[in-house]
Amino acid sequence: MKPLDIVKAQLMDAQDMERTLARLARQVIEELHPNDKSAAIIGMHRRGVYLARRLQTLISDFENIEIPVGTLDVTMYRDDLHRISRKVQMRSTNIPFDVTNRHLILVDDVLCTGRTVRAAMDAVTDFGRPARIQFLTLVDRGHYELPIRADMVGRVVPTIPGEEVRVQFNEIDDREGVWLVTRGSR
Repeated sequence: MKPLDIVKAQLMDAQDMERTLARLARQVIEELHPNDKSAAIIGMHRRGVYLARRLQTLISDFENIEIPVGTLDVTMYRDDLHRISRKVQMRSTNIPFDVTNRHLILVDDVLCTGRTVRAAMDAVTDFGRPARIQFLTLVDRGHYELPIRADMVGRVVPTIPGEEVRVQFNEIDDREGVWLVTRGSR
């Protein structure tokens, strides 16, 4: 959580997240054609990376399918870069496979306006021309500004202006869950 966040509700605890991720992993498996070696998962920084890695592990556990995972920083592809932060922190992009003719699954923790997904599609196509791109998100909170929707959704959480969804993973936050918050004032 950010220091000024005011928690309105906990939307998912660790067990809820585990069940939701298992369901999403099974959805990914259903999307794949038998013996399809062209699928790959790309996690968007920051929390989409951890989500993508967990999905990869679950898919391997369920079906013994090894799907490569990449990471993507879309910062420089955003059309609202000037509005999101004065201090932009760049992260590494690591796509250790050719994206050309692959079935890519872009992964992020929260879908809101659609701008991050649009930026991700622009970034990915700089690496090649995928056969197909799908989008998976843990939480869809609405407020779309672009005609972009998730193909696979963990949970839909309608929010009102001023509310935000915070996803936390043990790997980086030392706690696990999803919360609905509002920003407090100073």
